[in-house]
Amino acid sequence: MNDKKSGFETKLVHAGEPPLVDRSVTLPIFQTSTFRYEGEGNYHDIRYQRLNNNPNQLAVSDKIAAIEGAEKGVVMASGMAAISTTLLSLIGNGEHVLSQEDLYGGSRYFFDGDFKNFGRSATYFSLDSVDKLADKIQPNTRAIYMESISNPTMKVADLAKVARLAKERGLLSIIDNTLCSPFNFRPIEQGFDVVLHSATKYLNGHSDIVAGAAVGSEKNMRRVLETLNLLGGCLDPHACFLLQRGMKTLGLRVGRQNENALSLAQTLEKHPRVAKVNYPGLPSSFGHAFAREYFRGYGGMLSFVLDTDSAGTEKFFSYLTIPAKAPSLGGVESLVTRPAMTSHCGLSQKERDAQGIADSLVRVSVGIEDSADLERDFVQALDRI
Repeated sequence: MNDKKSGFETKLVHAGEPPLVDRSVTLPIFQTSTFRYEGEGNYHDIRYQRLNNNPNQLAVSDKIAAIEGAEKGVVMASGMAAISTTLLSLIGNGEHVLSQEDLYGGSRYFFDGDFKNFGRSATYFSLDSVDKLADKIQPNTRAIYMESISNPTMKVADLAKVARLAKERGLLSIIDNTLCSPFNFRPIEQGFDVVLHSATKYLNGHSDIVAGAAVGSEKNMRRVLETLNLLGGCLDPHACFLLQRGMKTLGLRVGRQNENALSLAQTLEKHPRVAKVNYPGLPSSFGHAFAREYFRGYGGMLSFVLDTDSAGTEKFFSYLTIPAKAPSLGGVESLVTRPAMTSHCGLSQKERDAQGIADSLVRVSVGIEDSADLERDFVQALDRI
């Protein structure tokens, strides 16, 4: 298959697939940690599972690179492994990262904690100040860090403008594309250098593994891979097999989730007990114009603020019958959570308020259920609080 000429959905099914093994249509699970030595002269080329060259690891890494349009991909043990390993690989001691303020909680904790302990630093900017971003670049700034859609406030910035600024200033541009998925947005096409994923989410899509990935140039990914090999955050062959299988239906799943989430967001926006809905597909949402310009679809994630307190929000959860109250996102089933008590509970009240994370903010990962069923369920629960 010619990956460069193939369509996105064709790449999902066929990219990275090695030649058939004993006539098997799907790649078997190579449940082996080590391989026979054949004279490899470089430590990182020795065949060993921790060195990320098991056939399952290589196949799924190549598939992720292909669908993101990157030269090389590296699959890892979790989304946070991908974030931390990439940043420690590409940002040197004494160097600085300029990051958007609205971030997934784990990323924020890493920047404020271990990243500093390892001799790096990070400062934050508001997504409504991208036009003045150049003024915040420091002499030791090495990279600008973004999320394609902010978690959990669902904001979208002028992403291409950020990538252009980074290139003009000789900086790396790094973006977490988990919430969009490559089906909706491919950052490398807009000039980003490195794309990160919690592959646990949309890439896998079935809530049954934890995985992460980074893609980018051969040069950058080689550095990431060598750091990963020493830190040891490799992905198990069976998890690689499940991720590879899950990715083949990414287009079907996310296409349906785009439709369901937009319809649910429009329904929620009309309900009197909902004070605000955050969804890139709504004209009222932050960055809707940029989402309309850059994205194929608006994604399966939304959040909304209830016109009630914490206790009322918990009652609302208890009245829902279809979504599970659970963290994570991107699976075929709908999930609801309260970020103030889960992903962002480690932030102070002041920090949460600054990011718009109210105690009654509800984050929804919309699944592939029947859209009318989902909307009826949310409406009946809202009507009871």
